[in-house]
Amino acid sequence: MKRIMNLARLSLIAAGIMVLATLTACGASSSAGSGTGSGAAKKVSDEPKIGVAKIVAHPALDALEKGIVEEITAAFPRAKIDLQNANGEPATASQIAQKFKVDKVDVAVGIATPTAMALANVLTDIPVIYSAVTDPVAAGLVASYDKGGEHITGTSDLPPLEGQIDTLLALAPKAKRIGHIYNAGEANSVSTAAKAEAYVKSKGLEFVTATVTNSAEVSQALTSLVGRVDGIYLSTDNTVFSAISTVADICLKAKLPLVTADPSSAEQVPVLAAVGFNYYEMGKTTGRIVVEVLKGKKTADIPTYFAKDPKEQALVINLDVAKQIGVTVPQDMVSRASLVIGK
Repeated sequence: MKRIMNLARLSLIAAGIMVLATLTACGASSSAGSGTGSGAAKKVSDEPKIGVAKIVAHPALDALEKGIVEEITAAFPRAKIDLQNANGEPATASQIAQKFKVDKVDVAVGIATPTAMALANVLTDIPVIYSAVTDPVAAGLVASYDKGGEHITGTSDLPPLEGQIDTLLALAPKAKRIGHIYNAGEANSVSTAAKAEAYVKSKGLEFVTATVTNSAEVSQALTSLVGRVDGIYLSTDNTVFSAISTVADICLKAKLPLVTADPSSAEQVPVLAAVGFNYYEMGKTTGRIVVEVLKGKKTADIPTYFAKDPKEQALVINLDVAKQIGVTVPQDMVSRASLVIGK
């Protein structure tokens, strides 16, 4: 009887040791995987879960999304990537962020300011990588361009605004009034409009604006400018660009020179010229940042990336549009163009 009791006591002791060892191991595992506190993704397998959300579908953001996916899958062929589109609705962007939180993605990517802000507000302990955010500091995503935040960093598409407006003025040298449409509810668009106005006025010209709150209002806003301006300049406003085909059609019929900040869409819609970024290349850069974070790099150690490589910038000229609206394109501009459409 005493021998049986001793064996039972030994069994209980052994079981206690096993439980203690298991708890210790779990604690160590939890500590090792808590890299999110420093802005690093938790240690992932070769099948990481990445959520990618864009504010709306249009050529530039679609090209950017493609570049992101290609870079991630090149490094993690078995990655599970959830592509979401907010269809221009900030409320939907917030719902997508909640979905990513429930799904426990390893990293979330926000394409354009509204989606990046929605992700940052909801995913407070998951790395967020923003892309195509014109001014991440003004948007409150990071405190400085020189370093990332505790859980956030990314790429900016701060436009070469002066060069874009100069292109319009070179194509319409007699222009006295420059028109501009933007979403007054988007912080980056408001900031860009203010800078554009200051630059246009420094040239002794008038800057005439029309604001919208959604893509359905773009046609009416542009129509209100026809007859009042000598050319249209569009910055990287996602609401306006979601209706870029309508904008191009109206400008073509009104014989109004249209210069935009999106070369990607200029390859598909008849705008006179576009000066800006190669968003596919910007997407690849964003994808590489995602890979760095998945491999353990802290977001705080990654500053905002501004496109400076020549291959990330482009000039598109449409000679067919120029003929239809009676504009002569300077030969030096044609020579500099990365893409010339028509003859």
